[in-house]
Order: sequence, then C-alpha cells, then structure tokens
Amino acid sequence: MRKVTPEQIAQKREEIINACEQLYQTMSFREITLKEIGNITSFSRPTIYNYFETKEEIFLGLFQREYDRWNEDLNTILNGNEHLTKKKLADHIAKSLAGRNQLLKLLSMNNYDMEANSRQELLNSFKQSYGESMRLMQSLLKKFCPDMNETDIQNFIYTFYPFMFGIYPYTAVTEKQRVAMQEAGINYVYQTVYELTYSCLIRLLGE
Repeated sequence: MRKVTPEQIAQKREEIINACEQLYQTMSFREITLKEIGNITSFSRPTIYNYFETKEEIFLGLFQREYDRWNEDLNTILNGNEHLTKKKLADHIAKSLAGRNQLLKLLSMNNYDMEANSRQELLNSFKQSYGESMRLMQSLLKKFCPDMNETDIQNFIYTFYPFMFGIYPYTAVTEKQRVAMQEAGINYVYQTVYELTYSCLIRLLGE
C-alpha cells in the first residue's frame, strides 16, 4: 500500500474544509452533515473520518484558516506602516474585519461546542492561530499607540475580542428580523461591519 505523505494529507484536509466552506455559504451549521460534505468532494463519509472525526473538527479547521487570513491582514498593517494615528489604526483594523465576513459568521456560532467536540491536537492548532491574532493586535497597539500601557492593552484585548463575537448578528440582518424589530417597536439603526467596528475601536483607543 502506497504511503500517504504529510503534504497529501494536508491537501485532502484542505479539500474537505473547502467543501464545508462552500456549503456554509447557503446552509447553516446545523444543516451541514458529513454526508453533505462528502457529496461535493472526492471522499465518502467513511473516508472523511480518516481526516476529521467530527463535523465540529472540520468547522474548527475552517475557523483556523479564517484567523490565519485575518492574521495576514494584521501583519500587513503592522509591517506596512511606520506611523498611524489612532483614527487611521481604527480605520485599518475595521477595514480588515469588514473583509472577513466568514470569520465573523463563525465567531457568532456556538464555539463552546465546536471546541468541545474536537480532538486536543486540532484545538491546540486552532488556538495557535487565535493566539497569533492577539499577539499581532498587541504589537499594533504597542507600535502605533505608545501612550497605552500593558494594562490598557490587556483591557483592549479583553473588550475587543468578545465584541467581535457579536458583530455578525448585528450586521447580517434578514428581512424577517427587520420586520420583527419593527413589530417590537424598536427603532434600531443598522450599521455595516466597518461602521460598528470603527466606532468600537475609536472608543477603546480613547480617540
């Protein structure tokens, strides 16, 4: 039997994650099954188990990839600018999140179940990408906001990261939800991802 190389394993895992991503454009987490994923890949459901033991592990892989993509954006902000005002920094970060709709959608899911139903080594790998985003954000604040001390930066992280979990539900609103808000007599002003994020950042940065 021909031995499968680590590169081939990574390629097969990527194909499965790509299929999950494709389905997630039109289906909910609850609706997506391993069978559905198998239907649009070259794998049968039993074969998928060679790479992921649960649906949650596939979503965790997708989640990690989204953090890696955002980390690239944060790296570009960090290394592509010598000086940024707080307003410009808020603008760059807000724009980076406005382009990461899928990351925000995944953040709005039940991450507790996703992480609880994934193997330790996959959770460790995900936390590396998640942690890297925090380290990059800290580096951005240290470089462009020298007036912020360690406590200020820690408070920023522990406020902004929980805030990100709520961005998608407040900006991706269906017509059904709009009608329900109107019927409830709530005069809610809807904002874009950029507008909501920029407003939060400006307040956290003290600008």
